[in-house]
Amino acid sequence: MSERFDFTGDELAPAYRAAVDAIEAGDLVVFPTDTVYGLAADAFKADAVQRLLDAKGRGRDVPPPVLISVVESLDALATDVPDNGRKLCEEFWPGPLTVICHAQTSLMWDLGETQGTVALRVPAHENTRELLSRTGPLAVSAANRSGRPAALDVYDAEEQLGDSVAVYLDGGEATAGEPSTIVDLTTDTPRVVRVGAISLEQLRAIVPEVVGESGDSAEPTPEQSPEPEDKLDEKADEKAEDKVEDKAEDKAEDKAEDKVEDKVDEEKPDETVGDEPTEAPAAASKQNEAQTTDPDVRPGD
Repeated sequence: MSERFDFTGDELAPAYRAAVDAIEAGDLVVFPTDTVYGLAADAFKADAVQRLLDAKGRGRDVPPPVLISVVESLDALATDVPDNGRKLCEEFWPGPLTVICHAQTSLMWDLGETQGTVALRVPAHENTRELLSRTGPLAVSAANRSGRPAALDVYDAEEQLGDSVAVYLDGGEATAGEPSTIVDLTTDTPRVVRVGAISLEQLRAIVPEVVGESGDSAEPTPEQSPEPEDKLDEKADEKAEDKVEDKAEDKAEDKAEDKVEDKVDEEKPDETVGDEPTEAPAAASKQNEAQTTDPDVRPGD
């Protein structure tokens, strides 16, 4: 028989106690996260993890992610985390970022067919992080039956999962409603597996080399990617041609100015009238001179 507890306000002791007892007994717990409601089991109890997969109607080929309470737990569970991946964790944790890493080989757990990897996340939900600090790492997937939408409140989760869950923690409606963004850190270059609450642009603002879902990489800047030699040659030729054209235009303009000055000289009188010299007729307006200017340059949780 399932129990439901209020997971809001200041009186959380009964909720924490019931959830911790359930996890230690190998049972399942549902609680809110910063994205959607999660279905949790002790990550180090293989039978509990299998119970989680059965409740969802999911096979071992889709292992659940693991939620941890603090960023510092990353190295306890994962190994060979690249520096650029670590930057993403430091920037977006706690938050809706799930990272796939190489799992520590010394860990005694069975999450399913993980191929030696583990998906980790620190949720941005204060009460849930406090629960995680009491239980330790939890295998957590979205609180829903496989193929159905993730639950956004405890009642939806309860309707889908029923008595397969021992404890339901009611934290109100999950306002985000969008799953986490998943990034694979098992290679030197982070690769987005699923875009969720964190966009590709946000990831690239921290680590520009992040590869998108379709395999596309960030557009190189001129500083990152010099122009090919043939392009440089074309620009040099264009520059040389511009100089030749400029000289020809200057020469033509000089000739035109000389003709105007000669004509003015011919029409200029030799005598003055009265006390003021006679002004020569205004010269013809000059042609407009050509001016050149330089161009300015993211599993169902």
